[in-house]
Amino acid sequence: MPELLQFKDANSMRDYSRQQRQAGKRIALVPTMGYLHAGHMSLVQAARDRADVVIASIYVNPTQFSRNEDFGVYPKARKDDHRKLLAAGCAAVFEPASLYYSGTVSSDSAGDNANVVGAGEHVVGAHETFIQVEQLQKGLCGVSRPHFFRGVATIVAKLFNIVEPDVAVFGKKDYQQWRVICRMVRDLDFDVEVVGIATGREEDGIAMSSRNALLTPKDRQRAVCISQALKWAEGQISHHEAAPSGIQHEVTDRISKGGGRVDYVSVTDAENLQELKQFVAGQEVLVAIAAFFGSVRLIDNVVAIKQAG
Repeated sequence: MPELLQFKDANSMRDYSRQQRQAGKRIALVPTMGYLHAGHMSLVQAARDRADVVIASIYVNPTQFSRNEDFGVYPKARKDDHRKLLAAGCAAVFEPASLYYSGTVSSDSAGDNANVVGAGEHVVGAHETFIQVEQLQKGLCGVSRPHFFRGVATIVAKLFNIVEPDVAVFGKKDYQQWRVICRMVRDLDFDVEVVGIATGREEDGIAMSSRNALLTPKDRQRAVCISQALKWAEGQISHHEAAPSGIQHEVTDRISKGGGRVDYVSVTDAENLQELKQFVAGQEVLVAIAAFFGSVRLIDNVVAIKQAG
Protein backbone atom coordinates (compact mmCIF):
# COMPACT_ATOMS: atom_id res chain seq x y z
CA MET A 1 0.00 0.00 0.00
CA PRO A 2 1.43 3.44 -0.90
CA GLU A 3 2.40 5.81 1.88
CA LEU A 4 1.93 9.56 2.10
CA LEU A 5 5.38 11.11 2.21
CA GLN A 6 5.67 13.79 4.88
CA PHE A 7 8.09 16.69 4.73
CA LYS A 8 8.68 19.14 7.55
CA ASP A 9 11.44 21.39 6.19
CA ALA A 10 11.88 23.38 3.01
CA ASN A 11 15.10 21.73 1.84
CA SER A 12 13.80 18.17 1.92
CA MET A 13 10.56 19.24 0.27
CA ARG A 14 12.43 21.03 -2.52
CA ASP A 15 14.78 18.07 -3.03
CA TYR A 16 11.85 15.68 -3.45
CA SER A 17 10.08 17.94 -5.93
CA ARG A 18 13.24 18.38 -7.99
CA GLN A 19 13.81 14.63 -8.05
CA GLN A 20 10.32 14.12 -9.42
CA ARG A 21 10.83 16.76 -12.09
CA GLN A 22 14.17 15.28 -13.09
CA ALA A 23 12.30 12.01 -13.61
CA GLY A 24 10.11 13.83 -16.14
CA LYS A 25 7.07 14.24 -13.88
CA ARG A 26 4.76 17.23 -13.71
CA ILE A 27 4.23 18.59 -10.18
CA ALA A 28 0.99 20.01 -8.75
CA LEU A 29 0.61 21.87 -5.45
CA VAL A 30 -2.59 22.16 -3.41
CA PRO A 31 -2.01 24.72 -0.61
CA THR A 32 -4.27 24.27 2.44
CA MET A 33 -4.46 25.18 6.11
CA GLY A 34 -5.64 21.71 7.06
CA TYR A 35 -8.86 20.36 8.61
CA LEU A 36 -9.63 19.03 5.18
CA HIS A 37 -13.09 18.41 3.75
CA ALA A 38 -14.60 17.21 0.47
CA GLY A 39 -13.94 20.57 -1.15
CA HIS A 40 -10.21 20.14 -0.57
CA MET A 41 -10.39 16.64 -2.03
CA SER A 42 -11.91 18.09 -5.20
CA LEU A 43 -8.83 20.31 -5.46
CA VAL A 44 -6.58 17.26 -5.11
CA GLN A 45 -8.56 15.50 -7.84
CA ALA A 46 -8.24 18.52 -10.12
CA ALA A 47 -4.50 18.53 -9.43
CA ARG A 48 -4.27 14.82 -10.31
CA ASP A 49 -5.99 15.55 -13.61
CA ARG A 50 -3.24 18.06 -14.44
CA ALA A 51 -0.07 16.50 -13.05
CA ASP A 52 1.79 13.28 -12.30
CA VAL A 53 2.65 14.06 -8.67
CA VAL A 54 0.37 15.96 -6.28
CA ILE A 55 1.81 17.66 -3.20
CA ALA A 56 -0.46 19.25 -0.59
CA SER A 57 0.73 21.76 1.97
CA ILE A 58 -0.80 22.10 5.43
CA TYR A 59 0.18 25.32 7.15
CA VAL A 60 -1.92 27.77 9.14
CA ASN A 61 -0.20 30.94 8.00
CA PRO A 62 0.11 33.44 10.87
CA THR A 63 0.75 36.50 8.72
CA GLN A 64 -2.76 36.42 7.26
CA PHE A 65 -4.29 36.65 10.74
CA SER A 66 -4.43 39.59 13.12
CA ARG A 67 -4.28 39.17 16.87
CA ASN A 68 -8.07 39.49 17.27
CA GLU A 69 -8.82 36.72 14.75
CA ASP A 70 -9.02 32.92 14.98
CA PHE A 71 -5.40 31.83 14.42
CA GLY A 72 -5.22 30.19 17.83
CA VAL A 73 -8.46 28.21 17.43
CA TYR A 74 -8.24 27.27 13.74
CA PRO A 75 -9.34 23.61 13.70
CA LYS A 76 -6.76 20.85 13.27
CA ALA A 77 -7.02 17.11 12.50
CA ARG A 78 -3.65 16.07 11.11
CA LYS A 79 -4.05 12.27 11.15
CA ASP A 80 -7.43 12.53 9.48
CA ASP A 81 -5.99 14.99 6.95
CA HIS A 82 -3.22 12.53 6.06
CA ARG A 83 -5.71 9.71 5.61
CA LYS A 84 -7.87 11.81 3.30
CA LEU A 85 -4.93 13.02 1.23
CA LEU A 86 -3.61 9.49 0.75
CA ALA A 87 -7.03 8.19 -0.26
CA ALA A 88 -7.38 11.05 -2.77
CA GLY A 89 -4.10 10.14 -4.46
CA CYS A 90 -1.80 12.76 -2.97
CA ALA A 91 1.86 11.68 -3.05
CA ALA A 92 3.27 13.97 -0.38
CA VAL A 93 2.38 16.58 2.21
CA PHE A 94 4.47 19.55 3.27
CA GLU A 95 3.65 20.67 6.81
CA PRO A 96 6.37 22.88 8.28
CA ALA A 97 6.34 24.04 11.87
CA SER A 98 7.04 27.58 10.65
CA LEU A 99 8.04 29.32 7.44
CA TYR A 100 9.20 32.56 9.05
CA TYR A 101 12.50 33.49 10.67
CA SER A 102 12.03 34.49 14.30
CA GLY A 103 15.05 36.81 14.54
CA THR A 104 17.85 37.24 17.02
CA VAL A 105 15.61 36.89 20.08
CA SER A 106 14.30 33.35 20.56
CA SER A 107 10.54 33.03 20.22
CA ASP A 108 10.41 29.24 20.05
CA SER A 109 8.00 29.06 22.97
CA ALA A 110 5.52 31.28 21.17
CA GLY A 111 5.92 29.42 17.87
CA ASP A 112 4.16 31.07 14.93
CA ASN A 113 2.00 33.12 17.32
CA ALA A 114 4.76 35.73 17.24
CA ASN A 115 4.13 36.20 13.49
CA VAL A 116 0.44 37.01 13.84
CA VAL A 117 -0.13 40.60 12.69
CA GLY A 118 -0.09 42.94 15.68
CA ALA A 119 1.07 40.27 18.13
CA GLY A 120 4.05 42.30 19.26
CA GLU A 121 6.97 44.51 18.31
CA HIS A 122 9.13 43.50 15.36
CA VAL A 123 12.19 41.53 16.45
CA VAL A 124 15.54 42.55 14.96
CA GLY A 125 16.53 40.04 12.29
CA ALA A 126 13.04 38.54 11.96
CA HIS A 127 11.16 38.06 8.71
CA GLU A 128 10.46 41.43 7.07
CA THR A 129 9.87 40.76 3.35
CA PHE A 130 6.27 40.74 2.11
CA ILE A 131 4.43 40.82 -1.21
CA GLN A 132 1.48 43.10 -1.86
CA VAL A 133 -0.82 43.07 -4.88
CA GLU A 134 -1.63 46.72 -4.55
CA GLN A 135 -5.06 47.15 -6.15
CA LEU A 136 -6.77 43.75 -6.05
CA GLN A 137 -6.19 43.45 -2.30
CA LYS A 138 -8.02 46.67 -1.43
CA GLY A 139 -11.72 45.85 -1.63
CA LEU A 140 -13.90 43.00 -0.34
CA CYS A 141 -12.01 41.16 2.43
CA GLY A 142 -9.20 43.71 2.25
CA VAL A 143 -11.36 46.40 3.86
CA SER A 144 -11.89 44.70 7.22
CA ARG A 145 -8.74 42.53 6.97
CA PRO A 146 -6.11 44.87 5.46
CA HIS A 147 -3.31 42.53 6.54
CA PHE A 148 -4.80 39.42 4.92
CA PHE A 149 -3.64 39.44 1.30
CA ARG A 150 -0.14 40.56 2.13
CA GLY A 151 0.14 37.41 4.21
CA VAL A 152 -1.51 35.25 1.54
CA ALA A 153 0.65 36.49 -1.33
CA THR A 154 3.81 36.11 0.72
CA ILE A 155 3.14 32.56 1.90
CA VAL A 156 2.04 31.38 -1.54
CA ALA A 157 5.21 32.85 -3.07
CA LYS A 158 7.26 31.02 -0.43
CA LEU A 159 5.44 27.76 -1.17
CA PHE A 160 6.04 28.22 -4.90
CA ASN A 161 9.76 28.76 -4.25
CA ILE A 162 9.96 25.68 -2.01
CA VAL A 163 7.82 23.17 -3.92
CA GLU A 164 8.50 24.59 -7.42
CA PRO A 165 5.22 23.29 -8.86
CA ASP A 166 4.17 23.34 -12.49
CA VAL A 167 0.56 23.91 -11.49
CA ALA A 168 -1.16 25.11 -8.29
CA VAL A 169 -4.85 24.55 -7.53
CA PHE A 170 -7.04 26.86 -5.45
CA GLY A 171 -10.74 26.95 -4.61
CA LYS A 172 -12.83 29.86 -5.85
CA LYS A 173 -14.72 30.16 -2.57
CA ASP A 174 -11.77 32.39 -1.70
CA TYR A 175 -12.37 34.26 -4.94
CA GLN A 176 -10.39 37.41 -4.18
CA GLN A 177 -7.49 35.28 -2.97
CA TRP A 178 -7.50 33.38 -6.27
CA ARG A 179 -7.47 36.62 -8.25
CA VAL A 180 -4.68 38.06 -6.10
CA ILE A 181 -2.53 34.95 -6.63
CA CYS A 182 -3.17 34.99 -10.39
CA ARG A 183 -2.05 38.62 -10.54
CA MET A 184 1.04 37.96 -8.40
CA VAL A 185 2.04 35.07 -10.67
CA ARG A 186 1.62 37.26 -13.75
CA ASP A 187 3.42 40.28 -12.35
CA LEU A 188 6.37 38.41 -10.80
CA ASP A 189 6.80 35.94 -13.69
CA PHE A 190 6.27 32.77 -11.71
CA ASP A 191 6.33 29.79 -14.07
CA VAL A 192 3.26 28.28 -12.42
CA GLU A 193 -0.17 27.58 -13.91
CA VAL A 194 -2.80 28.74 -11.40
CA VAL A 195 -6.09 26.84 -11.58
CA GLY A 196 -9.31 27.91 -9.85
CA ILE A 197 -11.93 25.28 -8.98
CA ALA A 198 -15.62 25.95 -8.33
CA THR A 199 -16.79 26.12 -4.71
CA GLY A 200 -17.75 22.82 -3.15
CA ARG A 201 -21.07 22.88 -1.32
CA GLU A 202 -22.88 20.82 1.29
CA GLU A 203 -26.29 19.34 0.46
CA ASP A 204 -28.07 22.40 1.88
CA GLY A 205 -25.99 24.76 -0.26
CA ILE A 206 -23.58 26.16 2.32
CA ALA A 207 -20.03 26.53 1.02
CA MET A 208 -17.65 23.89 2.36
CA SER A 209 -15.23 25.48 4.80
CA SER A 210 -13.01 24.30 7.63
CA ARG A 211 -14.51 27.11 9.73
CA ASN A 212 -17.96 25.49 9.51
CA ALA A 213 -16.76 23.18 12.28
CA LEU A 214 -16.61 26.20 14.61
CA LEU A 215 -20.30 27.07 14.13
CA THR A 216 -22.87 26.22 16.77
CA PRO A 217 -25.69 23.96 15.49
CA LYS A 218 -28.07 26.94 15.43
CA ASP A 219 -25.62 29.18 13.56
CA ARG A 220 -24.89 26.36 11.13
CA GLN A 221 -28.59 26.32 10.20
CA ARG A 222 -28.73 30.10 9.95
CA ALA A 223 -25.66 30.29 7.71
CA VAL A 224 -27.56 28.66 4.83
CA CYS A 225 -29.04 32.10 4.16
CA ILE A 226 -25.72 33.09 2.52
CA SER A 227 -25.99 30.63 -0.36
CA GLN A 228 -29.73 31.29 -0.64
CA ALA A 229 -29.09 35.03 -1.02
CA LEU A 230 -26.40 34.38 -3.62
CA LYS A 231 -28.73 32.16 -5.63
CA TRP A 232 -31.32 34.95 -5.61
CA ALA A 233 -28.70 37.49 -6.70
CA GLU A 234 -27.51 35.28 -9.54
CA GLY A 235 -31.05 35.07 -10.91
CA GLN A 236 -31.50 38.82 -10.66
CA ILE A 237 -28.28 39.57 -12.53
CA SER A 238 -28.85 37.00 -15.24
CA HIS A 239 -32.50 37.59 -16.05
CA HIS A 240 -33.78 40.83 -14.49
CA GLU A 241 -33.14 44.56 -14.52
CA ALA A 242 -32.06 45.10 -10.92
CA ALA A 243 -29.20 47.56 -10.36
CA PRO A 244 -26.00 46.58 -8.49
CA SER A 245 -26.95 48.78 -5.53
CA GLY A 246 -30.39 47.15 -5.30
CA ILE A 247 -28.86 43.67 -5.28
CA GLN A 248 -26.34 44.71 -2.65
CA HIS A 249 -29.04 46.11 -0.35
CA GLU A 250 -31.35 43.11 -0.76
CA VAL A 251 -28.61 40.54 -0.15
CA THR A 252 -27.48 42.45 2.94
CA ASP A 253 -31.05 42.47 4.23
CA ARG A 254 -31.48 38.74 3.61
CA ILE A 255 -28.29 37.90 5.52
CA SER A 256 -29.24 40.15 8.43
CA LYS A 257 -32.75 38.72 8.65
CA GLY A 258 -31.25 35.23 8.45
CA GLY A 259 -29.26 35.83 11.64
CA GLY A 260 -25.91 36.95 10.26
CA ARG A 261 -23.86 40.05 10.95
CA VAL A 262 -22.72 41.36 7.59
CA ASP A 263 -19.09 42.34 7.12
CA TYR A 264 -19.62 43.22 3.47
CA VAL A 265 -21.73 42.50 0.41
CA SER A 266 -20.03 43.59 -2.81
CA VAL A 267 -21.14 43.54 -6.43
CA THR A 268 -18.07 43.88 -8.63
CA ASP A 269 -16.54 43.12 -11.98
CA ALA A 270 -15.41 39.50 -11.71
CA GLU A 271 -11.92 40.18 -13.10
CA ASN A 272 -10.76 43.50 -11.69
CA LEU A 273 -12.99 43.43 -8.56
CA GLN A 274 -14.07 47.04 -9.02
CA GLU A 275 -17.47 47.95 -7.57
CA LEU A 276 -20.19 48.29 -10.22
CA LYS A 277 -22.70 51.11 -10.57
CA GLN A 278 -24.46 49.50 -13.53
CA PHE A 279 -24.38 46.26 -15.50
CA VAL A 280 -23.26 45.74 -19.09
CA ALA A 281 -24.63 42.89 -21.19
CA GLY A 282 -22.22 39.96 -21.32
CA GLN A 283 -20.30 41.15 -18.25
CA GLU A 284 -19.15 38.63 -15.63
CA VAL A 285 -20.34 39.91 -12.26
CA LEU A 286 -19.09 38.80 -8.85
CA VAL A 287 -21.39 38.96 -5.84
CA ALA A 288 -19.28 38.36 -2.74
CA ILE A 289 -20.34 38.07 0.89
CA ALA A 290 -18.56 37.97 4.23
CA ALA A 291 -20.73 37.58 7.33
CA PHE A 292 -20.39 36.53 10.94
CA PHE A 293 -22.55 33.87 12.54
CA GLY A 294 -21.69 34.04 16.19
CA SER A 295 -17.94 34.66 16.22
CA VAL A 296 -17.31 32.72 12.99
CA ARG A 297 -16.67 34.68 9.81
CA LEU A 298 -17.81 32.96 6.62
CA ILE A 299 -17.28 33.99 3.01
CA ASP A 300 -19.01 32.92 -0.20
CA ASN A 301 -19.62 34.23 -3.68
CA VAL A 302 -21.22 33.65 -7.05
CA VAL A 303 -20.24 34.76 -10.54
CA ALA A 304 -23.14 35.53 -12.88
CA ILE A 305 -23.22 36.68 -16.49
CA LYS A 306 -25.43 39.67 -17.24
CA GLN A 307 -27.75 38.73 -20.08
CA ALA A 308 -28.87 41.23 -22.68
CA GLY A 309 -32.18 42.87 -21.74
